Amino acid sequence: MVRLDPPTLLPGTDPAAADYPAATVPVLQLTGISKIYGQDYAVREVDFEVRAGEVHALLGENGAGKSTLAKIIAGVTKHDQGTLLFDGVSRTYSAPVEASAAGVTMVYQETSLVETMTVAQNLFLGNEKLFNRMSPLNIAARGLLVAHNFHIRPEAVVASLGAAQKQMVEIARGIHRQAKLLILDEPTASVTPEEKVQLFLSMEQAKQRGVAIIFITHNLEEALAVSDRVTVLRDGVVQATRPTAELDRESIVRMMVGRDVEYMRHPAGREAEPIPSLEVDNVTLLPMVRNMSFSVYAGQILGIAGLVGAGRSEVAMIVAGISKRRRLGGGQIRLDGRPVRYRTPRQARRDGIVYITEDRKASGFFSQMSIVENIHLGHISAQGRLPLLATPRERKTVGERFVERFAIRTLNPARAKLVELSGGNQQKVVLAKGLTIRPKVVIIDEPTRGVDVGAIAEIHAIIRGLADDGVAVVVISSYLPEILALSDRVLVARNGSIVAEFDADDADEENIMFAAVH
Repeated sequence: MVRLDPPTLLPGTDPAAADYPAATVPVLQLTGISKIYGQDYAVREVDFEVRAGEVHALLGENGAGKSTLAKIIAGVTKHDQGTLLFDGVSRTYSAPVEASAAGVTMVYQETSLVETMTVAQNLFLGNEKLFNRMSPLNIAARGLLVAHNFHIRPEAVVASLGAAQKQMVEIARGIHRQAKLLILDEPTASVTPEEKVQLFLSMEQAKQRGVAIIFITHNLEEALAVSDRVTVLRDGVVQATRPTAELDRESIVRMMVGRDVEYMRHPAGREAEPIPSLEVDNVTLLPMVRNMSFSVYAGQILGIAGLVGAGRSEVAMIVAGISKRRRLGGGQIRLDGRPVRYRTPRQARRDGIVYITEDRKASGFFSQMSIVENIHLGHISAQGRLPLLATPRERKTVGERFVERFAIRTLNPARAKLVELSGGNQQKVVLAKGLTIRPKVVIIDEPTRGVDVGAIAEIHAIIRGLADDGVAVVVISSYLPEILALSDRVLVARNGSIVAEFDADDADEENIMFAAVH
């Protein structure tokens, strides 16, 4: 194969990364890109490039500047300094539609599809003819989807699709619009293992077609598995760009956070109390929960593993009063030996049962309210009688106390809106909002989904601290290293029931996955 002379290297780039085929001129090249908000740099003098047919992983902690950089590339945000070259042409986009017309497609973690329209309508949205018939539109959409090996019905309404299928539709739409660059922002954060495999296959197919791909993820194992090169950001500054083959998880973590982060370790075993704090006995709510039974003891962390759809979140919502089980044949729930049944989450919270939702953006906080306002709402929701008037001083006192306790990073907690925070800080606010009271039982659903490695360690420390204070903690997680790192006991759910139990010393990924699948 004929090759060009080695290109000029980006600062921090390994010389081995310069060995590219002659045809692969950079699709995107950023030089000295900076974005300033007030006196603070979101990204500072960033040099970055992506070549045709390459998967380039962009990694960093929450708040490191990944999203800002992606939005600059996609035309959502204007850069203040530096040069952006796309297809060799200097660009400054004033709107996302200009970047899209140039060949940039960004697939956000929360998709931009129209939920009430069909897959076919979304695929051709914006390129419709004056008069359209659904039959030819569905035929064209089916051909496009089959060409990418996406097994999705074109007539299906988007609202009925899973998270991964929605992202596949966005990828197909981008390629149909002649996208030269795909930006995938946390594409695997809310998908099943099977959907994840299909997503990676679709990325590989796009790569084979010569599409350049920027892959933003917090899952370092995924980045190492599918990318060709890795760029690490910390505090808005590029730490290094390296070929993936030269990196491992530990070296990436050091670049991301500037220190070693201990993650995969078993905690010391804790002695169980004689009486469970919470007992779930044959709880049933068809079709998702079938005779689910387990016990949680004060001062212990119970991990519940299993595949998506195993009924774990559903039983947690029944316990917390969000969902209602049947009075006859619905099973029993006992708190400190006393049967309980809650009509609302507020009743459960007043009794000391706190549920931290897995979907923080949909039901975990109010995105347009400040940090202090969100935390204060959690505080007053646990009170026996709602106050007629909350003074600004009280709200500020309560909010700032928990901002400090949970190490929520923000310049102004009274003014900063939740939507402006990184995923890790948003998750800390959700935890603080739920834990303004001292609970008896805490159920935390997917505690670190979409959270960077530095914040993961801090959230795990918060969870361990709860158990050390005598709280019964239930951790529901689809990430087995997290289950193994935290749990004193591990349960495995399948088809709405608990099918296996392991002590911390006996649990390993192979045994847990075997029980979850078989």
